[in-house]
Amino acid sequence: MAKLTTDELLEAFKELSLIELSDFVKKFEETFEVTAAAPVAVAAAPAAGGAAAAEEEEKDSFDVVLESAGSAKIQVIKEVRGLTSLGLSEAKALVDGAPSTVLEGANKEAAEKAKEALEGAGATVTLK
Repeated sequence: MAKLTTDELLEAFKELSLIELSDFVKKFEETFEVTAAAPVAVAAAPAAGGAAAAEEEEKDSFDVVLESAGSAKIQVIKEVRGLTSLGLSEAKALVDGAPSTVLEGANKEAAEKAKEALEGAGATVTLK
């Protein structure tokens, strides 16, 4: 098999659904023993040994979950794109598939800002 260029790889990834891309990332992480998590998630994740202690203290890592898009779906899609690195079709799929997680492992401030932005666009959002 010929070696693919970075651009060819990116074009191939654009063809994948969110589920296929998620499966790829998991296999990539396992194969190369790395983590492809966003820096926010890494910074907000408690240390493995302190996970139980962190749950007992104030929660510092939140998931922003889109419950429904409401009547202004286009505005919600725009907000999702602004909050994530998703392209238009991926953001639309996420919004159409509600309830779905927009951000994982965000700190409290980032999660609240994301919730405000999405609710401002007409969506129903919960923080978990």
